[in-house]
Amino acid sequence: MSGHSKWATIKRKKGKADLERGRIFTRLIREITAAARQGGDPEANPRLRTAVAAAKTANMPQDNIERAIKKGTGELPGVTYEEVTYEGYGPNGVAILVEALTDNKNRTTSELRHLFSRHGGNLGSVGCVSWMFEHRGIITIDQNKCDEDCLLALALEAGAEDVRSEDGTFEIITSPANFEKVKKSLETQKIEWINAELTKVPQSNVPLEGKDAEQMLKLMEAIETCEDVQKVYANFDIPEVVMEQIASSTQ
Repeated sequence: MSGHSKWATIKRKKGKADLERGRIFTRLIREITAAARQGGDPEANPRLRTAVAAAKTANMPQDNIERAIKKGTGELPGVTYEEVTYEGYGPNGVAILVEALTDNKNRTTSELRHLFSRHGGNLGSVGCVSWMFEHRGIITIDQNKCDEDCLLALALEAGAEDVRSEDGTFEIITSPANFEKVKKSLETQKIEWINAELTKVPQSNVPLEGKDAEQMLKLMEAIETCEDVQKVYANFDIPEVVMEQIASSTQ
């Protein structure tokens, strides 16, 4: 599991995500609306299907989901969001990739430039770090919910690239093309997952400790609070015990 994924997991365990439910709903609604521009039927639109599944996992009311879809398809009036990717660096040259949905690109760019600068980083040019990340699907399953050998056989037969054991969970790694196929195989066997998402995985990591680690996590927190930001990826490697300590100190 990459550094930014571990950080997200630690915050989730400490209940920080629950304190930001409104922000989570806003991001999910934007993603559903953007995805629905490619078609309002989740069965025929994998991106929309994934977005709707994430919204249901977050306990978003069905009415909110349906309105977001209709805004995306044009059945209801709504804001048009532009998809923008920002690239930059954090402390000690950590690569950072930011995906945003915005109705005002100039505002978002200005805000992110300020946040990067304030926390020891800087925005870079297009393409400066994106080559360091690979597009992958990751499905996380509680180890108590299934047998490892059976899961491995099922996942690989469905086209998964790997199954890893990590902190009491199994992580199934897939290509974007096989992500939905693997999910459907799990559903057929009634295997529930904790999380399933298409994400960006760094090819290598930058180890951080001490002040650099603290500054990096503060930068991640700051970027994630930006209303227009959907997802943040970074290739830092910080010892889990250090992340736990920093998460506790910022509660």
